[in-house]
Amino acid sequence: MGQITLTFPDGNQRDFEAGITPAEIAAGISNSLAKKAISAQVNGRHFDLQWPITEDASIAINTMKDDAPALELIRHDLAHIMARAVQALWPDVKVTIGPVIENGWYYDFDREEPFTPEDLGRIEAKMKEIINARDPVRTEIWDRARAVKHYEDNDEPYKVELVGMIPEDQQIRMYWHGDWQDLCRGPHLQHTGQVPADAFKLMKVAGAYWRGDSDRPMLQRIYGVGFRSRQDLKDYLTFLEEAEKRDHRKLGREMDLFHLQEEAPGQIFWHPNGWKIYTTLQDYMRRQQERDGYVEVNTPQVVDRKLWEKSGHWDNYQENMFIVEVDEEHARQKAVNALKPMNCPCHVQIFNQGLKSYRDLPLRMAEFGSCNRYEPSGALHGIMRVRGFTQDDAHIFCSEDQIEAEAKKFIDFLAKIYADLGFEDWTVKLSTRPEKRIGSEESWDRTEEALGSACRAAGYDYAVNEGEGAFYGPKLEFVLRDAIGRDWQCGTLQVDPNLPERLDATYIGADGEKHRPIMLHRAVVGSFERFIGILIENYAGKLPFWIAPRQVVVASIVSDADNYVAEIVATLKAAGVRAEADIRNEKINYKVREHSLAKVPVILAIGQREVEERTVSVRRLGENRTETAALDAIVATLTAEAKAPDLA
Repeated sequence: MGQITLTFPDGNQRDFEAGITPAEIAAGISNSLAKKAISAQVNGRHFDLQWPITEDASIAINTMKDDAPALELIRHDLAHIMARAVQALWPDVKVTIGPVIENGWYYDFDREEPFTPEDLGRIEAKMKEIINARDPVRTEIWDRARAVKHYEDNDEPYKVELVGMIPEDQQIRMYWHGDWQDLCRGPHLQHTGQVPADAFKLMKVAGAYWRGDSDRPMLQRIYGVGFRSRQDLKDYLTFLEEAEKRDHRKLGREMDLFHLQEEAPGQIFWHPNGWKIYTTLQDYMRRQQERDGYVEVNTPQVVDRKLWEKSGHWDNYQENMFIVEVDEEHARQKAVNALKPMNCPCHVQIFNQGLKSYRDLPLRMAEFGSCNRYEPSGALHGIMRVRGFTQDDAHIFCSEDQIEAEAKKFIDFLAKIYADLGFEDWTVKLSTRPEKRIGSEESWDRTEEALGSACRAAGYDYAVNEGEGAFYGPKLEFVLRDAIGRDWQCGTLQVDPNLPERLDATYIGADGEKHRPIMLHRAVVGSFERFIGILIENYAGKLPFWIAPRQVVVASIVSDADNYVAEIVATLKAAGVRAEADIRNEKINYKVREHSLAKVPVILAIGQREVEERTVSVRRLGENRTETAALDAIVATLTAEAKAPDLA
C-alpha cells in the first residue's frame, strides 16, 4: 500500500506502512501504552484505535488521563451498553439513536410499556454485567444494501431510516459491543471493561418524538451520566442536589416572586415581590447607562413586515416571530405585522431621522426593549427560557476606527456592573470569522483586532472561538460563573456593518460625504427575566440586601410591642428601606421560620424588653445568632445597606 509519515507530539517523525492502525502504533511503542490506549488524535480528529491511517498525519495516543476524549468515549460506549442492556431485558424494544450530551448521554427507545424507576435499576445492573464481561468492541464498514437488509431482517425500522439518511459519499460503519451491533460513526473504546463500572448512573426517562417531529412516534428517552471515576460521579450528583435547592422555580414559589400558567405559555406573571427585583435591577441599569453616555429610547411592539423584510429577519428569522394580521379599514388585504423579536431595526429607524454628522458619533442608543420570540414549548424553562422578555439592549453607532475605544469602554462598563451584582468570576470569548461571511478579509482583520485589543486594554484575557462569529462580523461574549460553578453567557458585543447597509443608515463624514456607520449590538445582562433567574440561583434566593424585594420584617413577640413595631417600620420606610410588620398572634419562632423560608434578609424581633429599651433584636438570614442593637444604630446600618452600589 505504500509508506506514510506520522508526526508524533514531540516532533519526531516515523514512516509506516499505509493502513496501520493507532492500536498497532501504540503496541509498537510499549506494551504499557497499548494497554492504556483508548483512542488517538489523527490530524486533530478523534480516531478509533482500530481505524486504518492511510495518509501522512500527526498522531497522539489518548489514555484515560486525557479528559475530553476519555469522557466522550466513556459516555458514547455507555449509550451502546445501555441499549444492549435494554434489548437483553426486553428483546421487543426497538432502538433508535443515542448521542453523547453534556455530562452523559441519552438513548431513545420504542417500547409499548413505559419504563419505571425500577426498570432503570434493572438496566443499570445489566450494564454492569456487560462492563464486567470485558466484551471486545469491533467495527466494520458495510455497503448500504447490506445494512438495510440487516435491519429489515431484524425488524429495526428506525435504523433502516437512519441508513437512508446517510449521504451517499459517507461510509456506513457498524460497531459491535460483544455480540450486540449498532450503526455508529464511532470512535469507541476497545472493550466494555474500559468503561468505569462505578462511575455512571441512569437519571430519568422522558418522552421524545422521533426526529423531533410531533407527527412521528413518541419514544422513551433514557438519560444517563458518566464520568471517569466514582468520586467524579459523586461530586456531580452533589452538584445536582445543590442546583435543585437553588432552582429559581422552586425559590420563586417560596419567595412569592412570579408564576407561569398554561393560558400564557412562555410569559411571566410577576408578583409584587418579583417585580420589585425587576424594577430595582432596571432602575440600577438605567442609572448606569445614563452615566455612561447612553440615550434611552422606546420603540413599537408591532411592526409591519416591510421593515423585517428590509432587515433580513423575515427571510431568516420568521419561524421565531409572532405574526399579527390586521384588517385595516378600507384595505383590500390584511396588513401583516410582527411582534418585534429584537430591537435593532427599530433603533436604526431612530438613527435615520434627520441628518447625522461624524460629530454625533459614537451615538449610544439604549432601550429596555420588550421582545417576543417563539420558542417550542418543550424548550421553555421557568423564567430563564421564555417567549416574552425584556433586554437591556443598546446599539452603538460609530465609525470603524471607533470600534476599539467603544469596545474597551463597554468592557469597563460591564465589569463594573457584574462586580456590583456579585459576579467577579467571568471570562471573555472572541468569536471570529465563519466560513460563510460577507466583507473583505482586511475588514475582518481590522474588526477582530479591534475587539482583541479592547480586551487587552481593559486588562482581560480572552479565548478565541474560531469561526463562531456572525456572517457579518466578529463578537465578544461574556460568560459568568455562578456560585456552584455553572457558566452563563450573558453579555455580548457584536460588530455589525450589515444592518446599517440594509436599512440605509448614513452619516456625513469630515469629508462632507455620506458614510455607513458600524453598529455595535451590546447587552450586559441580556434578558432581565433570565438574569433574575441566574441571580436567584446564584444566591440561592439570599439576594444582596439592596436588591431583595422584602428587606426587613419587624416581628412582634408580644402584642404590647405592636405600636413600637409600627414606629420602626415607618422609620425604616422613611429612610428608604423596604420594611413590613408582622404582628400576627403567632409564636416568634414560627414567624422567623416563615420569613426565613421566604428569604427575608433581616428580621427584627420586638418584645417587651426591646420596647422599654428602644432597641431591636436583629436576626440575619443564614445566621443562628441574634444581636441587640439600638434603634437609631440599626436604622442607620440598614439604610446604608439598602442603597444600590452606585448610590452608596
